[in-house]
Amino acid sequence: MRRRLSTADELVTALQNASDPRETERIRTRVATNESVIGVRMSTLFATAKLATDIPAAELERLFIHPAYEPRLAAFCILDFRARRRLSAKEREDLAAIYLDHHHAITTWDMVDRAAPRVIGWPILSDVIEFRVLEDLARSDDPLRRRSAITAPLWFIKKGSDGDVARGLVIADLLADDPHPRVAAAVKIYRKHAARRDQ
Repeated sequence: MRRRLSTADELVTALQNASDPRETERIRTRVATNESVIGVRMSTLFATAKLATDIPAAELERLFIHPAYEPRLAAFCILDFRARRRLSAKEREDLAAIYLDHHHAITTWDMVDRAAPRVIGWPILSDVIEFRVLEDLARSDDPLRRRSAITAPLWFIKKGSDGDVARGLVIADLLADDPHPRVAAAVKIYRKHAARRDQ
């Protein structure tokens, strides 16, 4: 069993040790030109982040503010891994707050897709946080926040009722004419999965 990681430095070092120039080239196609990239395969990054699931809050904060893409993605993976546990309502509320408070650290769509369904969608479905969180995100000027708004309700499709799925369609309607391709694609994905529930 691989050793657990307890600091941001340990996690970043593990990512750097797994760096692959070929991955750097692939990742470059989906990040900003000025964004630092380590170059780590996604499966390796996910496995590394899982080893840091219990990292202290101060160390998690260091990942959120790291200039490189992979440590920040790892931070959102950690939120997702925590959300998979048996948590109290307060713990789910706190986890959602961490995601929302650090949304500015999200620079790519895959950070949203990795964490939003469980970290935001789950507590909304459980009435731990209010549905209007999605409405607020959907009205944001930031396309990544709008993607969070429509990606989080994928949890409604997985675990909710038909009524819950319909609430997600309300967000899809709000974003129906969104000009950003990453948001439009996410709306299409939600509608496709929602339609499958009716078959």
